[in-house]
Amino acid sequence: MGILEAIILGIIQGLTEFLPVSSSGHLEIAKAIFGDQQEEGLLMTVTLHAATALSTIVVFRKDITQILTGLLSFKMNEEMMFSLKIIVSMIPAAFIGLFFEDQIDALFEGNILLVGSMLLVTGALLFLADRAKNTDKKVGLKEALIIGISQAIAILPGISRSGATISTSVMLGIDRERAARFSFLMVVPLILGKMAKDLMDGEFSGDSLELMPLGAGFIAAFITGLAACTWMIALVKKSKLSWFSLYCFLAGIIVIIWSLT
Repeated sequence: MGILEAIILGIIQGLTEFLPVSSSGHLEIAKAIFGDQQEEGLLMTVTLHAATALSTIVVFRKDITQILTGLLSFKMNEEMMFSLKIIVSMIPAAFIGLFFEDQIDALFEGNILLVGSMLLVTGALLFLADRAKNTDKKVGLKEALIIGISQAIAILPGISRSGATISTSVMLGIDRERAARFSFLMVVPLILGKMAKDLMDGEFSGDSLELMPLGAGFIAAFITGLAACTWMIALVKKSKLSWFSLYCFLAGIIVIIWSLT
């Protein structure tokens, strides 16, 4: 993989991780166009996800600091309750990842027809969420579990993780800004956990992708991720999800036609 291709993939990941259009789906489409080998694609995908996880940490550094401070106080305060909700939301995706890893990996082998179909599902979710009433409701433990189930379903390439979780939150009546904040924070532990598991399992021991493309992709994903994360929060507050819904419908139709021809 060349540096230019890595930068393009990084920009795609940085934008689509936070914008509700499916980062996994767009990366699969891009890798299919570039014709990357599976091993190189896996290492690059993990690197790019690490970059967007870091950008999330930077954007929400104050929230994360408050959460960690609350946890270290060992008191049942607001920060501790928020941490419990994050843990609850992680359970469905962690369960799927641990017990169905091989089946999940099989979905990321150039199945472009699946990507196109799931983009249509993402478009439908965004369309419904944009018409939900805005309230000031907070995320509870029950809502956290339901949002977590949406996150688990969003493992499918083409279903936007942020789109699915934010849409689910909004349709549950959660305040839009809180929905976006919870959606972005809940994925960080999962990404870091997945990276740690892959490293311990030796998943990348045989990979030979050069450091320059990895570094270029990481930087591109991190910078675009910072901008997209901040932009997405503002868009959710203004109920501007319908444009992304339209994009997902159009992209899904194009990808399905492409895969069939």
